[in-house]
Amino acid sequence: MAGTEFPKGNANLILDLAAAASGAIRFDQLGLSPVALDLGFFTLKWYSLAYLAGILIGYWYLLKLIAQPGSPMARRHADDMIFYATLGIIIGGRLAYVFFYQPEILRNPLDIFKLWNGGMSFHGGAIGVSLGILYMARKEKLSWLRIHDFVACCVPFGLFFGRLANFVNGELWGKETDVPWAIIFPTGGPFPRHPSQLYEAFLEGIVLFLILAFAFWKTRARYKPGMLVGIFLLGYGVFRFGVEYVREADAQLMEFAARTGLHMGQWLCVPMILGGLYLIVTAKGRRVRVEPVAGSASVS
Repeated sequence: MAGTEFPKGNANLILDLAAAASGAIRFDQLGLSPVALDLGFFTLKWYSLAYLAGILIGYWYLLKLIAQPGSPMARRHADDMIFYATLGIIIGGRLAYVFFYQPEILRNPLDIFKLWNGGMSFHGGAIGVSLGILYMARKEKLSWLRIHDFVACCVPFGLFFGRLANFVNGELWGKETDVPWAIIFPTGGPFPRHPSQLYEAFLEGIVLFLILAFAFWKTRARYKPGMLVGIFLLGYGVFRFGVEYVREADAQLMEFAARTGLHMGQWLCVPMILGGLYLIVTAKGRRVRVEPVAGSASVS
């Protein structure tokens, strides 16, 4: 996202005065850096670690879920799922960002592969993971919808760490505000802004995880194909749609947001919300006797 630039000699002074006048927090005084480890010849960024943490912790949690009665897949399938999910996240996330958020990258197609320059779309990553699940389910003759249910419960980990990485990078900040917790971001001009990255980390990561965990462990939702993934789609769609009202639109999509009345992220959430509602409402009708992948006894 493009920000307001100032002459180097005046930038700090302007930000100091703005922070003092508004009582806001200055981001550069938080001591955060996008770089987690710099060895000179090798640099590791928090954004990369966020992806890695989301995948590894999600895999660990998936193993906990499939150990329960009535699992739609065995451990060997979960191992394959990690490979397909990783490919789906990277390929789907990058391509969707290019097509929906920054199509000018297509003028130099090789720039699509420059992941280190940033630019990933969650909606695209979700589609990529879904395609990976469909491929694996067809290949192994498994229930693709029930696998979606189990995988959906693990996605909030990646969302949580990803949004924290956005905050550490000082990117994707919110609109101007005077709330007590407002932050002045270096690329956002001398204006206190909503830390919308933290709002999303809380809602899409923590709250959505707790809702799905309750549904999985305390109800019989996992025996109703489509229920859990429906809850995820609805929950994420509603949370993201709402937070977008206090999040600044991407610089290259400001005109689009003004013309359509909604941010690109909100438009992409509409089919998620509708699809989630459909899956939830119709889940009971798909309720069948569950035959576990491993073992012989039917479950519920």
